[in-house]
Amino acid sequence: MAKVLLLNGSPHIKGCTARALEEMIRVFEQEGIETELVHVGSKSIRGCIACNKCTELGRCVFDDLVNETAEKLAAADGLVVGSPVYYGSPNGTILSFMDRLFYSSADSVPKKMKVGASVVSCRRGGNSASFDVLNKYFTISEMPVAASNYWNQVHGFTAEDVEKDLEGLQTMRNLAHNMAFMIKSFAGMKDECPQGEYDSFTSFPDGK
Repeated sequence: MAKVLLLNGSPHIKGCTARALEEMIRVFEQEGIETELVHVGSKSIRGCIACNKCTELGRCVFDDLVNETAEKLAAADGLVVGSPVYYGSPNGTILSFMDRLFYSSADSVPKKMKVGASVVSCRRGGNSASFDVLNKYFTISEMPVAASNYWNQVHGFTAEDVEKDLEGLQTMRNLAHNMAFMIKSFAGMKDECPQGEYDSFTSFPDGK
């Protein structure tokens, strides 16, 4: 059975972001796709220190939720990352988490053709900017990005407010249906996955 891993970057495990992800989970279950929700925002997650020990260990040197989640991502067919908007950007906890997760598992967890989607919530502004920030993790990892009929966002100050955002919840449902379609379509084409080229690495060590 296909599986989608969902990350809640909000410190409020029953807040606006959680409500948006819950709407997606309902659709995934209807589509016969297994889900697992990981609460990231309620944890204490330090940022990457660029020690590069992960290139030797195959995992982050700080053995916490990042390494636990990397194992779950390896077994998943899709990843949804949700975050509230803080000062026009995703919150610091989810950014620290995603930096370490994707960098430390670059070689140990294949991500190519796993479907990615980002979801953001805010009271008023900053959603589209936060949405763009989160999508960068997918586009640098050869992960196709699922889309909906509008930017993947909900509005509200509380989960109860989000209930009134009928268009936002509709966007979440459409996103989940589209993501499920992509996952199921890719499942039958694994043998046709493009191999890619990975020999060139531009670093300009001579300063020119």
